[in-house]
Parts: sequence; C-alpha cells; structure tokens
Amino acid sequence: MADAHTPPAAPAEASTPAAPRQQTIALVDDDRNILTTVSIGLQAEGFATRVYTDGEAALKALLENPPDLAIFDIKMPRMDGLHLLKALREKSSLPVIFLTSRDEEPDEALGLAMGADDYITKPFSQRLLVARIRAILRRSDLARTAPEDTSHADLPEPVVRGRLQLDPARHQVTWDGKPVSLTVTEFLILEAMALRPGVVKSRNQLMDAAYSEDVYVDDRTIDSHIKRLRRKFRAVDPEFGAIDTLYGAGYAFTDG
Repeated sequence: MADAHTPPAAPAEASTPAAPRQQTIALVDDDRNILTTVSIGLQAEGFATRVYTDGEAALKALLENPPDLAIFDIKMPRMDGLHLLKALREKSSLPVIFLTSRDEEPDEALGLAMGADDYITKPFSQRLLVARIRAILRRSDLARTAPEDTSHADLPEPVVRGRLQLDPARHQVTWDGKPVSLTVTEFLILEAMALRPGVVKSRNQLMDAAYSEDVYVDDRTIDSHIKRLRRKFRAVDPEFGAIDTLYGAGYAFTDG
C-alpha cells in the first residue's frame, strides 16, 4: 500500500499589524452648518463623528456611550455649553473643547475654570481645530486606550507620593487607595506638582504643564483648577491638605 502523502505546509502568512482604533469626536452645536462642516473635516482626518443639536440629548449620549473627545458650542437653547459641561463633569472626565465667539471671552474663562480642556474662538481654522484635538488626545492617555501590559519599558511609571498614586499610562489617580476622577488638565497640573513634592510651582509653570503653547489662560484659571482638585480629593478624604498655596509664588504638593 502506498504511503500516505502529507502535503507540504502552506507558508505562514505575514502577520498584519492591527489597524489603530478609530477615535470618535462628539460635536454639540445648534448650528447645523457648523456641525456639517466640522464633521466632514474631521472625518477626512480619520475621525468618526457624532453630532448633537441639543445639550440635553447630548449629555445622555455622552454618558451612556462616551466618545474620545467632545466639542461644545457655548450658546445653545435649552442647555447651553456651560451647563452641559457642569452636568458632564459631575460624572465624567471626558476631554472637552469649547467653540466660542469673540464676544464670549468671560464664558471662555469660566469654561476652563469649570473643567474644559481647551477653547477655540470662532471663526476658526479646521487645521487649528484638528491640531488641538490631536494634542489633547495625545495628552489624555485614556485608560481604554492604554496597553494592558504595563511592563513595557516605554510606558511611564506610576508616580507614588505618600498616599497619592498617579498612573499616567491609564490616566488613573488614587488617594489612600480610593479612586479620584480628574480631567486631563487637572491630571497634568497635579502630576507637575507631584513629580517634585515640596517644590513650589508657579502658575506659569502649571500653565505650561497643562496647556499647549498656543493656548492662553490667566492666573484665575489655574486657581480654579486647584480649587477643583482640592474639592475632588476632599470628597474621598475630608482631611485632604496636600496641596499648599504659597501666596504670590504658586502651589506645591506636600504629601511626598
């Protein structure tokens, strides 16, 4: 009987790297022309987009199915962008960019103080908007996009200072083992202080750590972020006092 013939094994196919996950941007504006223009432009840059013309409907959707970043107009009926941000920040640290008109500068400052990550003034260039989006997404390192294996040498190491632990690779913060939810901007401000405990960081140094160089914020914005940081930590520890104010100089983290 003839020997059974085993066909030669087929050559192994070269593995193809997995395509990067498409990032999603949510747009909230009552101006349908702006929604259409910006959405088409972002899709051409490789982003997926979702659009909402109503703040109340957007809030529900943003909480139930979070995108990677959201862009809010300020002046909208029913729920304007500021109220939308305030409601969102009660439950989410989703990165947010405001689109504002030139006559809304007080709203710009208020929006940043409330936890927005950036603002862009109308009329704006699509190129500038995309650059700002990419900068915030690079900074955010959201937990859902971080690699599961944290043993890689190129991943930033967690920062441990006393009862504080920050994990930049997963954008996670704990105090005494209890999670504290921070926005991208709040995280970067805290990280800048915690990396050198006891060293006073001026407001300008904290601005440089938290914002791209073409974003201007004033001292009051940094002060507002510090107040929000203290409030969030005191929600898990009423005795929290690890962020010191040195009047006229800046702020320091002192639990290191």
